[in-house]
Amino acid sequence: MAARTGLGDFKWNKRIFELRLERSRRDLFGQLQRLYGDRDDYGAFCTALEKMLRKAWKARPKDLKLLDLKRDLEPDWFQRPDRAGYVFYVDRFAGTIRGVLDKLDYLEDLGVTYVHFMPCLKPRPGDSDGGYSVMDYRAVNPALGSMDDLEEVARNLRERRISLCVDMVLNHTAKEHEWALKAREGDAAYQDYYLMFDDDTAPQQYERTLLEVFPDNAPGNFTFYPDLGKWVWTTFNEHQWDLNWANPWVFLEMAGLMLSLANRGADVLRFDAVAFMWKRLGTRCQSEPEVHMLLHALRAVSRIVAAGVIHLEEAIVGPAEMIPYLGMGEHEGREGNLAYHNSLMVQYWSALAARDTALMTHVLRTHFPPVLPNATYATYIRCHDDIGWAVTDEDAGAVGLDGYRHRAFLSDFYDGSFQGSFARGALFQVNEATGDKRISGTFASLAGLEQALAMGDQRLVDRAVDRILLGHALIASFGGIPLIYMGDELGLLNDYGYLDDRDHAHDSRWVHRPRMDWALADKARADGDGPAARIYEGTREILARRAATDAFHGGFATWVRPPLKKELFVFQRSAPSSPVLCVYNFSEDWTSITEDWAWSEGAHRFHDALSDRPVIAQYGEIALPPYARLWLL
Repeated sequence: MAARTGLGDFKWNKRIFELRLERSRRDLFGQLQRLYGDRDDYGAFCTALEKMLRKAWKARPKDLKLLDLKRDLEPDWFQRPDRAGYVFYVDRFAGTIRGVLDKLDYLEDLGVTYVHFMPCLKPRPGDSDGGYSVMDYRAVNPALGSMDDLEEVARNLRERRISLCVDMVLNHTAKEHEWALKAREGDAAYQDYYLMFDDDTAPQQYERTLLEVFPDNAPGNFTFYPDLGKWVWTTFNEHQWDLNWANPWVFLEMAGLMLSLANRGADVLRFDAVAFMWKRLGTRCQSEPEVHMLLHALRAVSRIVAAGVIHLEEAIVGPAEMIPYLGMGEHEGREGNLAYHNSLMVQYWSALAARDTALMTHVLRTHFPPVLPNATYATYIRCHDDIGWAVTDEDAGAVGLDGYRHRAFLSDFYDGSFQGSFARGALFQVNEATGDKRISGTFASLAGLEQALAMGDQRLVDRAVDRILLGHALIASFGGIPLIYMGDELGLLNDYGYLDDRDHAHDSRWVHRPRMDWALADKARADGDGPAARIYEGTREILARRAATDAFHGGFATWVRPPLKKELFVFQRSAPSSPVLCVYNFSEDWTSITEDWAWSEGAHRFHDALSDRPVIAQYGEIALPPYARLWLL
């Protein structure tokens, strides 16, 4: 109990809180004034908020307060090249939260220093959108364990310098949440926690400009409840009620829940569905300016009470919308610390299918700054979600492509219907009105391993393994924290068993959420033979070499370069002492770069930081094998 009372005999404990409050007062209350300042209850809200902050600080454990101080002195801790992430559903990886303790040696051996427990808070029973329909933010899914278990595992992770990321859904709660139940009982205060309408006049007006997230199984954005006699805003699913962030008391509640998770040991809070938090008639109700004010204010809340905690903002949007989630203008350096680099993921798959990096080079050069203040990317090749082809008509047109046809090509290629495709994926949420067809599938199945093994063709197996290691090397070097989804380090294939589960059968995303194959993992680590062993050892080496390469610090710029050939993607990481020229071959054919060109792009040592071997040019040419990945010093 003593550890939960603060710093105890540290006499500056209270003073530290006051200093942190003053440091972030303007960031917090300046944003809140703009959002809520014209309300009659604004003064009462501010008083309640400051009281909550003091209570949360008092409850913060001593060891976490010391970690806060350390990270205040080392604010780049999450940008360092030794940061490498691993993402999993707890039940599919280890059975229970406590079961993760038995897998820590595996994570350490792989080189993992950041783990993301996919949604583990208490979900509604039955279909819960993969755990994102939360009915209690202060409890863990009882099938996984308890909050005490989470706190203990977080402590063990910290002892191994592994950071813990936990999901917190900001846009909505489950309709079974305590607030929603009170709203259904007629409590007007809790009805104002949500977006409810007495008739469908306003919903119909909003629908004119809204998009459908799940058109197949959850069409529309509103649901009528006869027992309530009201329409409720339900962007994602009928069982997920959108919160009314225009109500300051919702901000207070969610900020308190956020700090409760931080005090349990979460190092990273992954804010889910943030783009949808603010509604405005006549818009898509995504990425409105108030969203960034809210996230700015929530970041200030963490900096006051839990300064060692950072925010990962899940906004799977186009490039122009994504960068503001890492802070732009007045929010620069004061909003998210991490955001998913969705465009890097999309462009990897696009270039792989087309064997052409022109679109990739254009998008990543045009829309993304080379460096970010107090923030970095979460880079990934795939995640728990589907792959949506976020390629705009404008970007496609800039390199001579038709956007609609290119998006259709990618869907056909990765569902396997395109002649000559190596991929085996599944369609997700086909929208006939827009032609949008998203894709599900594990990394290995989309990269060709499933098909190659079925054909028994060793040459195709080799190419699939190379595509996987190409992707892992890319995300390890581009800038940010690379995130590997569970099983991708072993080449796990699609799991079609989801079709036999009535809660999952309607959702093809479960095809790429297989259970961890621990027998395969043990075999891969023991004998080094076969594709799983090659992928594991290759991934492990990539992460080890990343950690040893100073230029991959997230604070150093990434300069995307125009390549010599269409199949090559090239960028420079511009560390002052030793920059690295990263070269990737997105085709199954041999190619080359010239020695003179590499020199002109800053590569002067001709040493590959990935293989840790010298690079030899013959007749002025550096040969690049199929799917080559080269980190040239």
